[in-house]
Amino acid sequence: MIAEENALAEVIAAFAAGSGPVAVDAERASGYRYGQRAYLVQLRREGAGTALIDPVACPDLSGLGEALSGVEWVLHAATQDLPCLREIGMVPSVLFDTELAGRLAGFPRVGLGAMVEGVLGFVLEKGHSAVDWSTRPLPEPWLRYAALDVELLVDLRDALEKELDRQGKLEWARQEFDAIASAPPAEPRKDPWRRTSGMHKVRRRRQLGVVRELWQTRDRIAQRRDVSPGKVLSDAAIVEAALSLPGNVHALAALNGFGHRMGRRQLEQWQAAVDRAKALTESQLPQPGQPVAGPPPPRAWADKDPAAAARLSAARAGVSALAEQLNMPQENLISPDTVRRICWEPPSADVKAVEDALAGFGARAWQVEQVAPVLVAALAGAGA
Repeated sequence: MIAEENALAEVIAAFAAGSGPVAVDAERASGYRYGQRAYLVQLRREGAGTALIDPVACPDLSGLGEALSGVEWVLHAATQDLPCLREIGMVPSVLFDTELAGRLAGFPRVGLGAMVEGVLGFVLEKGHSAVDWSTRPLPEPWLRYAALDVELLVDLRDALEKELDRQGKLEWARQEFDAIASAPPAEPRKDPWRRTSGMHKVRRRRQLGVVRELWQTRDRIAQRRDVSPGKVLSDAAIVEAALSLPGNVHALAALNGFGHRMGRRQLEQWQAAVDRAKALTESQLPQPGQPVAGPPPPRAWADKDPAAAARLSAARAGVSALAEQLNMPQENLISPDTVRRICWEPPSADVKAVEDALAGFGARAWQVEQVAPVLVAALAGAGA
């Protein structure tokens, strides 16, 4: 594993001198460490071989990123790895996503192992996908597993390119890959505490305040200790405390998730969070739901706007039939949210208006071309 600057400089020179696309992968320590940083970066390129780089010891890989500028990067499920690669200075200008290519080509299973076996006939060694990649030193079997993840990526890319071309979908795929490469970093999630598992049980605003206070306290502790928040306190324990509103440490200790293994000091910090939420004024408490941007949930359409519900039903049926005809998942043909928005506040039922609306919601040119006629028919049939 490359873990010092001189060795990294040699890798950068070797990969800059290589030829063809470069296979790239990253391993994170999800479930073990705080955040989604990369703990291993794997690369393979013709003429350069394979390199395993330690981004903890070499946290600035912008030199490597620059050396590969303009080179096509081959990743599997690119949107999962690009954020952690961006953090260390590696941002592709051109990419090929083998998972997305598999979806567009109609493969029923698009995990890397399934794709390599189904397309190339090789079985990848597996078994270390969920390990703690922040471990140092990394055991040799883990490193071998990591190297195998990029061993055949370029071969897989070449085979998928041929299949997409055969199906007449290669240009579609290129538009999708360009959209991923040019997408800005995701905005921080608003009110991330609302994604606590089990939140559907929490109804009252005071209880929501407890969830928020406990979640934020847990997040600060997890960040300081660099551990996964779930290792500090489980989501289930947060919800349990919110529903029970314990009045003291003794009552808190009796709840699931705050058991006998938790020390007095820990219990006191969680009870303090509960007490802070209890002390909030009505105006300081969170509202039951987040402001919804866009249309309401489809289940409410029949009551709120029966005509819109009819449009959505017709549009969904049309998109489903087209996706089946094109042999790809509906969500890759067009975003379900885009379909909902157009059906809720429809443009006039002519092709140009629908095409403009689709493009305004971020649909790629190939999607506009394929989906617009289907939506026009649905809107016209439902009297839009």
